[in-house]
Amino acid sequence: MVGNGKLGRWRFSLRSSAAPAKKSEKTKPLVEFICPISGLLMLEPVVVSSGQTFEKTSVDVCKDLKFVPILADGSRPDFSTVIPNLALKKAIHSWCMSTGADLPRDVDYSSIEVSVRRMMASSTQSEGDSRFRDSERNLLKGMAEKPPVILTHAATELNPRSIPHHHHFYSSSSEESVLANVPDTPPLPFVTRPSCYSSSPSASTSSEIVVDETPDPNSSTSDEQHFASKLQSPDIFEQEQCVISLRKVTRTDEELRVSLCTPRLLSALRQCLLSRYATVQTNAVAALVNLSLENANKLKIVRSGIVPPLIDVLKAGVSESQEHAAGALFSLALEEENKTAIGVLGALQPLLHALHSDSERTRNDSALALYHLSLKQSNRVKLVKLGAVSTLLTMLETGLAGRVLLVLCNLAASNEGKSSLLDSNAVECLFRKLRTENVNADESTRENCVACLYSLSHGSMRFKGLARAARGAEVLRVVEENGSERAREKAKRMLMMLRERDEVGESVDWDAILEGGVSQTLFRGSSTEF
Repeated sequence: MVGNGKLGRWRFSLRSSAAPAKKSEKTKPLVEFICPISGLLMLEPVVVSSGQTFEKTSVDVCKDLKFVPILADGSRPDFSTVIPNLALKKAIHSWCMSTGADLPRDVDYSSIEVSVRRMMASSTQSEGDSRFRDSERNLLKGMAEKPPVILTHAATELNPRSIPHHHHFYSSSSEESVLANVPDTPPLPFVTRPSCYSSSPSASTSSEIVVDETPDPNSSTSDEQHFASKLQSPDIFEQEQCVISLRKVTRTDEELRVSLCTPRLLSALRQCLLSRYATVQTNAVAALVNLSLENANKLKIVRSGIVPPLIDVLKAGVSESQEHAAGALFSLALEEENKTAIGVLGALQPLLHALHSDSERTRNDSALALYHLSLKQSNRVKLVKLGAVSTLLTMLETGLAGRVLLVLCNLAASNEGKSSLLDSNAVECLFRKLRTENVNADESTRENCVACLYSLSHGSMRFKGLARAARGAEVLRVVEENGSERAREKAKRMLMMLRERDEVGESVDWDAILEGGVSQTLFRGSSTEF
């Protein structure tokens, strides 16, 4: 039954013109939807330790056959950890529904096995090694040619960008942090090297033992072979001497760090991270920190599958090992392409827990790691689900407040984080902290407090009620009079918003809003942008 005549004609025009065009344009799936091994649309996509995504059956076949394929980019995946990629699965399903394409079908194990065996037969181990080395050279070349990514380096790339005023809140990349999106953002006084790192031998920690003999730094190829073989020695004393020597030679020699960072040595170093001997484990993580200092090594280290054992050290290693593990995760998180993989592999919760460590180094490096990881939207969502907001708010009165505020600013830049912050009484907590900093005149912390509040105020009528309840206007007036230029500008805009008359057609019961009794949909049409 057609029903209304206009409806029938409208439905006819859609079918005759728009629908076929849409289907013809979108029938080809994105390359990310295709399994690199089976070549099929993925039904159960999973992320492996090295960060790539495959069809689960393909991973099962490769593991059963003890085969590690060489991918198109020349890299070898690490199948030791497999995590369901639910976001990609949902995206594939949505793409199929929107384009009319067939949904992925169950993958036949035997057909995948045939394909994998064919791959095994067509490649030898020596060819694989050659392709891997070529791939790494291309990767390093690409990284050298790639323009610097904003917010990848704490010391050099966290200064404010020159962005047109009307573009402040429209970034969807990892630069979406509040500190990047608002004008005249204060530079962050952080360095790119972890707290646990020191180039001075005199600053070495207790676990390092001085050894008399080290390999000749002029012969990097023999060094790599020497270290890789010694690290795999069954003799624990020999392992200890080797890992201490590796830590020593990578402390200051930048060129040696790059030449030693090979798949073979990283594999041997990964096993040392799992050692039950404290000296072996601690010096292995310290050597890894040294290797991670070079930009050319960061991506290779994560792809080697070293992050899961590194997380285990952070969770259960000796205190000194935990310091170095937090520093290594911070150093690796500086690389843009590592952020998502580190979050997927489960580093966020241990880093949150490490904020309560007895070690100041562990606390500081964990906070900086969380800051860089929270530049990615996917990690922000994970942090909110882990209850990070409450944990971070309780630390505003500690010596870690400056770094904690940076993470809160990043969370406030996402809808999930903003909602959780508003629900967790963050507005009152931040205004209370701001009152203290107005007295102490700590300009950096004050600017970060204002930046976080400013992000929460954007497009939120709920913020207005919470700010009034916290008597925020009087605090903002002090900032407007005595704060830095950046802080004054944001405070002035928030004060203007608080003074505006409500544009809703009826009076607003702010007490009801604070208690969650009024639907926020009432205010969507009257949100004010700044």
